Amino acid sequence: MKILVTGAAGFIGSKLVVALSEKGHEVTALIHEKNLEYNLIQKIRCDITDPNLALSDDQYDIVYHLAAVTPLEKDKKVLKKVNYDGTVNLFNIIKNQTKFFVYINGLGVFGGAEGIVNEMTPLKPHTDYAKIRLDAQKYLELQCKENSIPFTVVYLGEVYGNGGWFTSEFLERLKKNKFKIPKSGEYYRNFVHVDDVVNALITIGEKNAVNDSFIVTDGQPAQFKEFINFACDLLGLKHPGGVPTFLAKVVLGGDFVKLLTTSIRTSNEKISRLYEFKFPSYQHGIQKVISEIN
Repeated sequence: MKILVTGAAGFIGSKLVVALSEKGHEVTALIHEKNLEYNLIQKIRCDITDPNLALSDDQYDIVYHLAAVTPLEKDKKVLKKVNYDGTVNLFNIIKNQTKFFVYINGLGVFGGAEGIVNEMTPLKPHTDYAKIRLDAQKYLELQCKENSIPFTVVYLGEVYGNGGWFTSEFLERLKKNKFKIPKSGEYYRNFVHVDDVVNALITIGEKNAVNDSFIVTDGQPAQFKEFINFACDLLGLKHPGGVPTFLAKVVLGGDFVKLLTTSIRTSNEKISRLYEFKFPSYQHGIQKVISEIN
């Protein structure tokens, strides 16, 4: 298949394009500021917010839209420009060139939902970041329907692996004794190894799981402090202390801290019908990451 991936130089995107290419798919990668060292694919350096964005006339079997700024971005204007306006701009350029559009979102759109969250749980975001991401999702749903383009949304939990936030925001800071857990860490989060994210996304595309939604997390929601302390034990490092919420917000921003400290527990039953997870719990996944780092 011919596949377009946005955000292709990011933590997830960079691994997705390699995996797709190795499976024999013809991949075009949209990258912005970061470099992508993998050379067996076509790369286009661009800004999805650019109204003059120019792509080839290729027809794509799938577009995976991962490009977005993270909730660590504190400027709401930047959040809207990239995560909403950029999505609108991209779609209007690519709408006549794709047979299937897959949008990658986060669990923040469920807000502080109680009970076990699944794909039928109402979407009630409680941060500006998640509201903007949901607005972009709703725009795509409507436009894809009007243009007869199959559309699927994927909601990701905390994606960890060798790289990304797990390395830069956790391991490196922990080694320097600069990592603190916002609040008490006694809130449930939903983790997923990056390899499982990549394989689940590929499975959704290859099995043509169109006009649907999937929560992609492992099968074991856990308190954030349990996840962090387990990694520390494997590394032989001291468990980090906590930091009051108001101090964490000064450093990390209000949206990020609210998203992180909102307790949520998800079910991955639906995606598990299509894809068998390599790492069904964070304990399995972290051990692999630590072994790779060591």
